[in-house]
Amino acid sequence: MENNEIENLIKMLARLPGVGPRSARRVALFMLKNKEEFMIPLSDAIAKTADKMLFCDVCGNLDTSSICGICSDRSRDENTICVVEDVADLWAIERSATYKGKYHVLGGVLSAIDGIHPSDISLDKLVKRTGNESITEVIMALSATVDGQTTAHYIADKIDNKDINISRISQGVPIGGELDYLDDGTLITAMKSRTGL
Repeated sequence: MENNEIENLIKMLARLPGVGPRSARRVALFMLKNKEEFMIPLSDAIAKTADKMLFCDVCGNLDTSSICGICSDRSRDENTICVVEDVADLWAIERSATYKGKYHVLGGVLSAIDGIHPSDISLDKLVKRTGNESITEVIMALSATVDGQTTAHYIADKIDNKDINISRISQGVPIGGELDYLDDGTLITAMKSRTGL
């Protein structure tokens, strides 16, 4: 195939998470066959979204205003901040509808191997928030990786207000998970985090 525009479209689609070259070709073909019904409306939606999306000045969430809907929602618990690595993690917690407080998106985790230092993520803003707002609890909802746990401990050390309870989300056996398929680290964490029946 010698069409540069189509090849470029396929290459762009293949860069999306979870989409490889073969899937990208199938998606591109579907869009080209359904140009009026799908491709043009999708292109318009992407352009409008790209034009209007902003990062929240308070928490780092994505929204169409500089203060996101979560931060401006007066019905949410003003006393808790749930710390997440990325906006996708915030969205996942929101989908669960179990948490009604505020958030703070770090934009990454500390990693010596990858050269990610405290100044590279939104740590100073978080520490400032815990000093300025009426926060009573900071919930660490970071990944159970070495980098995630290192970041959580670093944040805990930086928050010098002893009246703030620092907690982390539970980690362990997923609902519907079979023990035989779990890795050793997950089983160890699940055993250590066990609760009464």
